[in-house]
Amino acid sequence: MAKRATPYDEFERKYYKIGDVSDILGVPQSTLRYWEGEFGVSPMRTPGKARHYTAEDIRNLRIIHYLIRVRGMKIEAAKRQFTENRDNISRRVDIIDKLEEVSADLKSLLASLTKRK
Repeated sequence: MAKRATPYDEFERKYYKIGDVSDILGVPQSTLRYWEGEFGVSPMRTPGKARHYTAEDIRNLRIIHYLIRVRGMKIEAAKRQFTENRDNISRRVDIIDKLEEVSADLKSLLASLTKRK
């Protein structure tokens, strides 16, 4: 399973390469490049044209991922939601992340308690 992104304030680096973002979101790099063009996400570019994603870029891509991959929206519907309802969707994504984190912690705790018996 792909590594889940942490809350954006907790990112350790200022910039992330496309391979890092691909791992965080669990999508191919080609998908990220496609979403950039469709949704207007524009990561910084180095002089060698490598992409450098900020925490805000990753936040936007996670919203897009949620709309397309989790909710199953078509591109046009996702674009509309992305522009009209981004803040609300961002809160939903953050809540889902927190719930998944709590679930993982509870499963770990249960496994630890099971081992003690």
